[in-house]
Amino acid sequence: MEFKKVIVAGAGKSGIASTELMLRHGAEVIMFDQKADLDTSKLKERFEGKGNVVFELGELSDKTISEADLFVISPGIPTDAEFVKRVEAASVPIMGEIELGFYFGKGRIAAITGTNGKTTTTALVGEIFKAYSDDYVVAGNIGYPLTEYSDDTTDNTLISLEVSSFQLETIKTFRPHVSAVLNLTPDHLNRHYTLDNYYNAKLRIAENQDMSDYMVANFDDPETRKRVSDAIKNTNVVWFSRKEELPNGVFVSDGSIRVKNEEVDVKILDLSDIKILGTHNVENVLAATAIAYYMGIPAEVIRRTVSEFNGVEHRIQFVRELNGIKFYNDSKGTNPDAAIKALEAMKGSTVLIGGGYDKKSTYDEWVELFPGRVRKLVLIGATADDIEKCAREHGFTDIARAKTLKEAVEYSYSAAESGDNVLLSPACASWDMFKSFEERGTQFIEFVNGLEG
Repeated sequence: MEFKKVIVAGAGKSGIASTELMLRHGAEVIMFDQKADLDTSKLKERFEGKGNVVFELGELSDKTISEADLFVISPGIPTDAEFVKRVEAASVPIMGEIELGFYFGKGRIAAITGTNGKTTTTALVGEIFKAYSDDYVVAGNIGYPLTEYSDDTTDNTLISLEVSSFQLETIKTFRPHVSAVLNLTPDHLNRHYTLDNYYNAKLRIAENQDMSDYMVANFDDPETRKRVSDAIKNTNVVWFSRKEELPNGVFVSDGSIRVKNEEVDVKILDLSDIKILGTHNVENVLAATAIAYYMGIPAEVIRRTVSEFNGVEHRIQFVRELNGIKFYNDSKGTNPDAAIKALEAMKGSTVLIGGGYDKKSTYDEWVELFPGRVRKLVLIGATADDIEKCAREHGFTDIARAKTLKEAVEYSYSAAESGDNVLLSPACASWDMFKSFEERGTQFIEFVNGLEG
């Protein structure tokens, strides 16, 4: 298929990488963004000399749509947006950034999705690939668009790819050799509207696979187990379990992680070799082990890499200890289930900083953990009222408010005692106060390091 004139919707990382990919392939690009006042000066500098890019801001014209051969949609744009519906009505082919990267790329893909644990698992799989081969890529929702690397991939490239439900909504031919669903819990209902829509989007990760491929899935997560068992018949399902020894899968047995199937029964490593905190990270290691093994990576490479892995930024990241108080950055905890796992990983009493952008989540299960664990709840952001109301309904009343993250950090330090933790784990997205969870976490680290004993 030849693409002469391409609309790229969204001027963020995905849109920029998609634009540069299409320019390399000789297309004229119309970069569209709904922000009518978007400053395009830096984008023009970036694209200068690379090809023909025209910017269209605010409204997408009917003329532009009628002349387009392809419409590339960034994952942050809802597929039911009015201008997307107009593109569909004009029968212009629509590709998401992941689909576009797959279309032009090569290599063997391990694609990882799930409500929580994606970034840690994707990063760990990437480290395993790196230890095995110089020809590897870590990309996707982890912050590095696949389209940025597509032209440099070869048939031998190993690709560790974090894939969100937003990205999976728009796939057509995307086919990983190993797909993975880590877990399924409520999230993003402001975008998907119903749980079925959200979960079905996640399961699309395997829809183009066949019996030469594999899906790795969480046996211990009831929703994942049920939906994968019911829906996935087109490929080989490999279960992983922290709780049960499986006749065929990757599981914990006598304090070690094992891989077992019809041909092998091999110990990979002892649980004591895992450095990252929390039982949820044991599940992430199990998933990464299964993914890497069925991507053809030797057991010894997996063992060595896992035992050296220290985790990722913004996910239960130890920042510093000051006067006996330990500070942890879990800005990546953008939904209640992730925040539950972070709180469960804490040893000792915790001053908890929560709140942020409203994704229409419910907080009951999270706040039910507070008694006996949380010394004080410090709330910021748009969801502060909802979280406080929920906490009080469950009998938790040690609650304070802060107008800024800096104020929350300073108050939390004053409220904590020696032996306590101060944990930023918001249970919410960051977009009410910050550009991203990374920015929120980076500022938290800056404020913590600025505290004086």
